[in-house]
Amino acid sequence: MKPNVIVALLVGLVLGFVGGRAASGSKATPGNTPSVAQAANKPARAVDPTVFKVPVDGAPTKGSANALVTLVEFSDYECPFCSRANTTVEQLQKDYGSKLRVVMRQNPLSFHPHAKPAALAALAAGEQGKYWDMHGLLFANNKKLDAESLEGYAKQIGLDVAKWKADMADSRLGAAIDKDAALAQQLGASGTPAFFINGRFLSGAQPIDNFKALIDEELAKAEGLVKSGVAPSQVYARTIEKGLERAPARAQQQAEPPAAAKKVDVPADSPVVGPATAKVTIVEWSDFECPFCSRAVPTINKIKETYGKDVRVVFRHQPLPMHSHAKLAAQASMAAHEQGKFWEMHDKLFANQRALERGDLEKYAQEIGLDVNKFKAALDSNKFSAKIDADSASGMAVGANGTPAFFINGRFLSGAQPFEAFKPLIDQEIAKADKALAAGTKAEDLYAKLNQDNVNAAPAAPAAPAEPAVQKVEVGDAPVRGPKNAPVTIVAWSDFECPFCGRAVPTIEQVEKEYKGKVKFAFKHQPLPFHQHAKAAAQASMAANEQGKFWEMHDKLFANQRALDRESLNKYARELKLDMNKFTIAMDSGKFDKQIEADMADGASKGANGTPTFFINGRTLVGAQPFDAFKRVIDEELKKAGVVMAAEAK
Repeated sequence: MKPNVIVALLVGLVLGFVGGRAASGSKATPGNTPSVAQAANKPARAVDPTVFKVPVDGAPTKGSANALVTLVEFSDYECPFCSRANTTVEQLQKDYGSKLRVVMRQNPLSFHPHAKPAALAALAAGEQGKYWDMHGLLFANNKKLDAESLEGYAKQIGLDVAKWKADMADSRLGAAIDKDAALAQQLGASGTPAFFINGRFLSGAQPIDNFKALIDEELAKAEGLVKSGVAPSQVYARTIEKGLERAPARAQQQAEPPAAAKKVDVPADSPVVGPATAKVTIVEWSDFECPFCSRAVPTINKIKETYGKDVRVVFRHQPLPMHSHAKLAAQASMAAHEQGKFWEMHDKLFANQRALERGDLEKYAQEIGLDVNKFKAALDSNKFSAKIDADSASGMAVGANGTPAFFINGRFLSGAQPFEAFKPLIDQEIAKADKALAAGTKAEDLYAKLNQDNVNAAPAAPAAPAEPAVQKVEVGDAPVRGPKNAPVTIVAWSDFECPFCGRAVPTIEQVEKEYKGKVKFAFKHQPLPFHQHAKAAAQASMAANEQGKFWEMHDKLFANQRALDRESLNKYARELKLDMNKFTIAMDSGKFDKQIEADMADGASKGANGTPTFFINGRTLVGAQPFDAFKRVIDEELKKAGVVMAAEAK
């Protein structure tokens, strides 16, 4: 998911991650996570002042009716961002006490198969007065939401299980969930988690200080109402009484700038549905483990159904480095493609994103009727690895750094956007195609012509903003690789739990490969406060560094960003054959805390508040930027070094 996806939809999503509209997650600036500076200063993020009329009747509620601030959350028990946000909400309840009321509404997303049963389980527990007990268990175990596990939680909290099952089957509860989901859509909260704080929208698993900034603002207004004579129990109703009942239609919102266009090829060996003579070709870069890519599947299916043979869809691979099973899943899809069943495997993989181990893939191969021995041989030989790498490189070259990314006759559309975002572009391209055909363009040449026409018509790229002043950046005690006297030094401030930092890893590896002997790379720590395992991971990397294996641990941590708890860190240390006694003492004693905190302070003083931030010979480059962004600066620095060396030679 591309960063600007997160910016956009991860919060409502912000057009968000790694790819465009990401309906479930926290906001982040393009290629860069929210900064430490933002987390430290209120208001941490400007929030739209629009107030929505968000009803609370009939929904599970925790807190007093006299609370001056009401937080209504639309959530999904299988959504990892919702689980993360639940921890934040619980802390807010502790911090604000009787001043904050929390109201839960259900928005189980269609691509989370266990989300609606879990919502039913929670509401059915609520029928026995134990909604919040079940709520807490579901978020604490959001990877175990099968029927057996749900029943286990019901027993654990002391429910009458027979009654609970009967209530789960009651159509009344299902209707309540559907009503909540419809309300979410009406209010523009299409992704999860989504929050309305006294009616003001805050989307995604944002840092706690972003919530506090808005709560404090609303609390001050509410206290003013109370002073004016409004009863505390009427503050919420008074606050939202003139609020909007639905989000403005997309057409009424500010028009988006024209889409950029790129020349995008269609490899002969890529999976395709639709004829080569289609009027519109959509080339998609995707990742089978990416939740936003999964969210895009129903939209693409609707496009196929709506436009039939007028649209061709081409699938290309962009397995992101922070998704540990994504590349193997991509190989499995191509092994299925070899046997004529790519799309069947495609659907299996997206329907089972949390079960992409080798054994799972073999099970899916059997279920869709593949020659399993041939399938296994393809995976064992890595015969499709080069194809996937080529797709990934091609995607990076055209700007498909995050997933999902779409090119509609070459026109870029990023993220898991709704059908309504695709439709205008597709309709425009069909009109162009009809004109081209009428003018004599052959159907088989249509895509090449329209793609090139869109590239030619694309708006000029805006001028690059002025580059920050060059800073003096010391390597100090940071782990370093590369020649000591390399003419170019790259110092990175990074966070092992940050997905954008993970995305930058292969880019840095490409830089080191392309500029071997000319670049050295130093790593400094900037664990962000809203990544709960980031600091422990930083400590583990330094404990490994103490034993001469920083880079081995660095690679382990980035390859396993979703498993950075203490037990996992110990496992990686054992796998690297570290002295476990020494490693454990280092972790328990916090001996590297001062160095990590010094790195953080040093980074903040230089503006490296978000991650990743790079300094190339002191020149700032922010975010998970593509290789070309590094290349431009490195080439300029090498040229400078060459001039200096030539002058010295004279």
